Amino acid sequence: MLSKVQFKEWFDRYKYAELAASSAALLGSQFSRFFDGLTTAYLITFAEYFAFYGVILIMVFLQRRKKNKILQQRTSFKDVLLIVRNLLLEFGYPALLDISLVRPFCMYWLPILTGNALTGVIAGKICADFIFYFLTILNYEMMKRKDQF
Repeated sequence: MLSKVQFKEWFDRYKYAELAASSAALLGSQFSRFFDGLTTAYLITFAEYFAFYGVILIMVFLQRRKKNKILQQRTSFKDVLLIVRNLLLEFGYPALLDISLVRPFCMYWLPILTGNALTGVIAGKICADFIFYFLTILNYEMMKRKDQF
């Protein structure tokens, strides 16, 4: 059963990255004025990914650096490789599924179904995020159990 503590942990882990990604998606919806639906769907998807993973990478790096500072250690290249490995384990297949199929599908069809680009992008984002976070949180929890964080 889900607890408030778990939900807060997930929320705190992903909130800033999600805020950046949502902003990028909404700004990206303006591409519909210049491009067709499918091109816009992929542009929105890539803008979201750039924003989301940029924030996640910076946050995880800063957390590692802070932890190393407390331990009076330098943040090494090995630490960076460990961060990248852990992020690939956490986000790997959910991201591949999301970027190649789920998110473009949602970003293409929901604006058509709603009849409004902005409303459709928001609905598409919510649908795609639900699937993405479900799979990502499963990975995150498995990694925590294996003590990889």
